[in-house]
Amino acid sequence: MPGFLRWLSVAVALAVLACGCTTVTTTVGGVEVPAPSKSEADPRKRAEIRTELASSYYREGRLAIALEEAQRAVQVDSRYAPAHGLLGLIYMEIGDRREAEASFGRALRLDPENGDMLNNYGWFLCQSGRERESVEYFQRAASNRLYATPSLAMRNAGGCLLKINDFDGAERALRRALEFDGTDAVTKYELARLHLRRNQLDRAAFYYGLLDPASRNGAPGLWLGLRIARASGDLRRERELASQLNERYPDSAEASALRRGAFDE
Repeated sequence: MPGFLRWLSVAVALAVLACGCTTVTTTVGGVEVPAPSKSEADPRKRAEIRTELASSYYREGRLAIALEEAQRAVQVDSRYAPAHGLLGLIYMEIGDRREAEASFGRALRLDPENGDMLNNYGWFLCQSGRERESVEYFQRAASNRLYATPSLAMRNAGGCLLKINDFDGAERALRRALEFDGTDAVTKYELARLHLRRNQLDRAAFYYGLLDPASRNGAPGLWLGLRIARASGDLRRERELASQLNERYPDSAEASALRRGAFDE
């Protein structure tokens, strides 16, 4: 999956902080987070606060601090599933697959039907060369009626199946994602890319045409449109999109692929 899509594939389950008492707050990444006070002696409450802090640092890319806060959260309350799930994401981000696997495992043992954690573990499996295994977790996430973004899980399933050239399975998953959310530009992009790889150019052009202007005019969108035009023999359109790609995004991975003539990457 193109790099600009990766951040959309992972959902961070944040702790819901609720307290009837007055607390001191601190600001992390523009978000006010309650700081521990003497009245907050409950381990679960303190684990929630630590996890919220860790989540904020994770979103900012401050992984070392995020890791420290998430570790403190599980030390305070070892049965708080969101902290283990967040640790899995952080370890995944820093490339420690063994610890990521262990953390996701603990999270799912504590909360086996949590949609966010099922999706995130599926994404971990997909990025670890275990694409087939990942689909089960994406499907379980999508089937959970309490999960807010089933389209994300099914889109991830489609992207993972596309990685291993299971075009039929990928199409089924992506079409299911579109049923959940017909406005999702990433799913439309992936369907266009899938049909281009299958040389089904009319269908590729159809889904590409459903993209909003902002999606079509980014580097990945221009590159996809260029490749569809090239495969369709539309040389004028190919040259037009190539010019736009080189002018607007000369340092992008897509412009580099164009210069190499790597149209099938």
